[in-house]
Amino acid sequence: MTFPVLSVTTFLPVLGAAAVLLLGDRLARWVALATTLATLMVSAPLYLSFDKSSTALQFAESVPWIRSWNVGYGMGVDGISLPFIFLSVVLTLLCVAASWTAVQTLVREFYATLLVAETAMIGLFGSTNFFLFYVFWELMLVPMFLLIGVWGSGRRIYASFKFLIFTLAGSVLMLVGLIALLHTTGTLDFRELATARLTFGQQIWLFVAFSLAFAVKVPMFPVHTWLPDAHTEAPTAGSVILAGVLLKMGGYGLLRIGLPILPDAVQFFLTPMLALSVAAIVYGAFVTLAQTDVKRLIAYSSISHMGFVTLGIFALNRSGLEGAILQMVNHGIITGALFMCVGMMYERTHTREIVEYGGLFKIAPIFTTFLAVFCLAAIGFPGLNAFVGEFLIISGAFQKWPGLGVMAVCGVGLGTTYMVWLYYRVALGEAVAGLRQLRLELNAREAATLAPLVLLALVIGLYPASVLGFLHSSVTQLLAAVAAPDVLAGGR
Repeated sequence: MTFPVLSVTTFLPVLGAAAVLLLGDRLARWVALATTLATLMVSAPLYLSFDKSSTALQFAESVPWIRSWNVGYGMGVDGISLPFIFLSVVLTLLCVAASWTAVQTLVREFYATLLVAETAMIGLFGSTNFFLFYVFWELMLVPMFLLIGVWGSGRRIYASFKFLIFTLAGSVLMLVGLIALLHTTGTLDFRELATARLTFGQQIWLFVAFSLAFAVKVPMFPVHTWLPDAHTEAPTAGSVILAGVLLKMGGYGLLRIGLPILPDAVQFFLTPMLALSVAAIVYGAFVTLAQTDVKRLIAYSSISHMGFVTLGIFALNRSGLEGAILQMVNHGIITGALFMCVGMMYERTHTREIVEYGGLFKIAPIFTTFLAVFCLAAIGFPGLNAFVGEFLIISGAFQKWPGLGVMAVCGVGLGTTYMVWLYYRVALGEAVAGLRQLRLELNAREAATLAPLVLLALVIGLYPASVLGFLHSSVTQLLAAVAAPDVLAGGR
């Protein structure tokens, strides 16, 4: 295509943000909604015209940018990046709808911030140049810091600065590694970097820098402590973007940079990365069981679920890698939906304590039906989306080492326990005094916001090829790059 569909998709939201700032609050909501709808429509050719059999970058755009550094403006998609662009576009649209009445202060600024975040997300997943990737990586910090710090609750200032400090520390390490790569290879193009064979020592140091930056974003154990605070204090849209897309940037970085560019170092650090992944699965699940705040419960569950993702990535086989990518998409859908459900109830009750709920099935049957679907999806119920992802990851873990598979299965059991326990306490039993006097049932707008996520959970669960079909060729190429690196001949 001659039309720069990827660039238009990337920068249309930021143009909408500029328009939103010039309007009143009521019009700002409608313009933000129109912008996100237009972005979804403009991005449609990316999915409809994508050649699933090709390993080449598609919809590629390349323009010289900083000639002295050999840095160009490079955009393009493959089967790995495309699902994350779709996830970013869809979740931002639903966040606009979910925030319609929840945000009543600085409305224009809120929607402008949300649209800038959308540009950063799409741009990062569409970048084919490390420098451009880093620009969008850093850009994403600004809207997330504002969403938490300005529109958050209670301890929002503490949570926003904790988020900023952790992520900036990782960004500094990434910048150091980026400069080292440019100095060593003379290029920052991802495809050229994948063919530039670095020495073993260079790969070790670069992997340490990059993996720490990505680990903070995932977040991997033990650099996860910023996540529960950020989730708890963020507004609903902030939590959805944070869980649905921001956490995926770390996993995507490992796939796009770690595995193809630093294969020897990946093999060298394989055992500790697998151990940290299993620790995150089990630790996150046990801590989740102890939570009394529903947002903190979902936040800690994300640590466990993202542990499955890194376990699949470092299994270094087709089942593990495809399961990890699919599970990142699934996690974005399910956790985003759960945070929306929590936000809708918090808007009515102004509490997140689980003990303040109970018996909602009798008071709000539509809401609890949606909640039941998302809780079942979160535990990997057959027929819903997470089942296929978890099955592939566990299969890949058993292929790598049976003990990893056993630990992953234990994590699934613990995950089932805390999600069933959450639903039982919120939806069943006797209603807590005072709830019957509130109008807790969802309205048409809220039901329409959650319905697409139910549809995605069902479509992916019943027809996983809707996502896996995009992945096969790109994962094959990725496995070829990392399959058998010669560690001893790598220059040590």
